[in-house]
Amino acid sequence: MIILSRLPKTKPRVASVQPHSAKPGFTLVELLVVIAIIGVLVGLLLPAVQAAREAARRMQCSNNAKQIGLGIHNYHSAYNQLPMSRGGTSRVSGSTGDSVIPRTLGGSLGGNNRFNRSALVPILPFIEQQGLWEQIANQFKVVEPAGSDLYYNAFGPNPEMSLTHHTTARYDPWMTNVATYRCPSDPGNGLPGQGRTNFGMSLGDALGQQNTGGVYETAKPNPTEYPRANKSNRGMFRSRVALKFRDVLDGLSNTIMVGEMNTDLGDRHKTTQVVNDANFGATIINNPGLCNTIEIDPDRPAFWASSATFAGGAQIQRGLKWACGFPVFTAITTIAPPNSAVCSTGNSTWQPGLYPPSSRHQGGVHILLGDGAVKFITDSIEAGDQSAGNIWWNGTGNRAPGMPSPYGLWGALGTRATKEQVSADF
Repeated sequence: MIILSRLPKTKPRVASVQPHSAKPGFTLVELLVVIAIIGVLVGLLLPAVQAAREAARRMQCSNNAKQIGLGIHNYHSAYNQLPMSRGGTSRVSGSTGDSVIPRTLGGSLGGNNRFNRSALVPILPFIEQQGLWEQIANQFKVVEPAGSDLYYNAFGPNPEMSLTHHTTARYDPWMTNVATYRCPSDPGNGLPGQGRTNFGMSLGDALGQQNTGGVYETAKPNPTEYPRANKSNRGMFRSRVALKFRDVLDGLSNTIMVGEMNTDLGDRHKTTQVVNDANFGATIINNPGLCNTIEIDPDRPAFWASSATFAGGAQIQRGLKWACGFPVFTAITTIAPPNSAVCSTGNSTWQPGLYPPSSRHQGGVHILLGDGAVKFITDSIEAGDQSAGNIWWNGTGNRAPGMPSPYGLWGALGTRATKEQVSADF
């Protein structure tokens, strides 16, 4: 018998469609909160990022100073003397116009340094700039303007030459920016600078005969000024005279060799645009403190007031020509403390002046000591009596030749042979 079992009836499956639940999104308030949090985090992190970048720039600046120090020491080892703060090829007696004039091949003239070349030029081979040095040390064919068929003599023309001279017959080496001579914290770049520098040689704590060292452009001593300069030129470098490490009787570790400086941006900054001391009604040699008090803008104390008049034009300001030995371009003084104002003793920037070191760092500057050590000196370093007059060739009392610097620790660091005691922890 066959038994048929009944299968249970199954209902046909009907696909059920579940309602799709919408995922919750951000509300406008939540978005604003997130944006606000991000803004706060950026605000907190940005100063730290900027500080880290400046620390890196400051370290690079310090390293460049060390490289310059090494170059100077190697130069001294090779030639048994320091490079002149202002020197090079001298002009022919009685001839002043040929210093920037190129010549045709085999022709006369051809330019000379007019004894104005800076100490940064001869150390080029010792800072890994042999290629640039070779251009300078050999006859140079003018490239711009093209097709001129003109030549400059070996060691080049007067580095004081203007942009107009370069337009007529450009001398490329003087227009070249050397990375070792720059500090990344300084934003200065391009014209009216030719090749900028952020480092200058220390000329000490007195202004007398500062610009020439008592030596003519013909490289011959001025019979009157040279003996005077022997008494007033107290720094580790001297214009147009080659000193030696053995002349630094105060010790290389106690004497400043090179200092940092800002380059001019054309913005009336007191550390880069040089004011004529006619603004002060008294010579800054007798009262250097006047430079940093009169004609300063009361609303912007880092800048000159609109009433101030400047010594020299736009091309002749701080750090704009690394190859030129004028103090305004490639020297510092240790009279006014770091980041003080710069002032000339006359109406042009080839004359002596107050040229304290300066920087874009916060609170101080780098200085390179004679032993090659680099230190960061604060703006508040003890700088003696800023109203005291300079040591002078015929000075008396505290201003007599050989007397200690009236400008405290800062002045003492700038003198090479005054037997002053310098604390090791300055």
